[in-house]
Amino acid sequence: MIMDRPKISQALPKVILAAAAFICIGWADTWDGIKAAAGKVTSVSAEFTQEKHMKILSRPLVSGGAFHFQAPNSLRWEYQYPVQSALLMHNGKTKRYIRRNGKIVEDAGASLQTMQVVLQEITLWMRGRFDENPMFSASLKPDRKIVLSPKEKALATIIQRIELILSERAGMMESVTIYEDENSFTRLEFKNVVQNRSLEASLFREF
Repeated sequence: MIMDRPKISQALPKVILAAAAFICIGWADTWDGIKAAAGKVTSVSAEFTQEKHMKILSRPLVSGGAFHFQAPNSLRWEYQYPVQSALLMHNGKTKRYIRRNGKIVEDAGASLQTMQVVLQEITLWMRGRFDENPMFSASLKPDRKIVLSPKEKALATIIQRIELILSERAGMMESVTIYEDENSFTRLEFKNVVQNRSLEASLFREF
């Protein structure tokens, strides 16, 4: 059963589509090869820039921050500007923090349960298992591209498709573009990638 539309619209654009986009997989021509390459990655840290393009905007909305992943299922997706916020997942628990009135506060709103589902999906993608995701159909394309297409009509009204471009360097993503409709898309680009280093557990528990 797919999540209801309001929750999807809140969670997917900023989290699953963004964070799931930055998977560290290596070069491969088959899903089995992608999974094998992803299985060699124990951790990932990187910086990202996100641009939101809409027809009504004269220039894109720009935000950015840092991303950390520790296998098998610890995640930290942190926006550092223009507004600080973070989604943390560790040992099956999910927390969301945001800066309000100069203070970092925990957000335990109704959307948190949805966020937990979203982050669990991200860990699936981080292991290179695109073809196992129940929400999207995945296909391998030329030019290092993976295309994800929604399976459900309700989701397709919000997200037309997701295009992920693999880097020439094994174990990296170059960019991800989320097409909401013909006139709106969100693009993320990644830099300063560090793989397989030891990450402190506090990264995934504290903000």
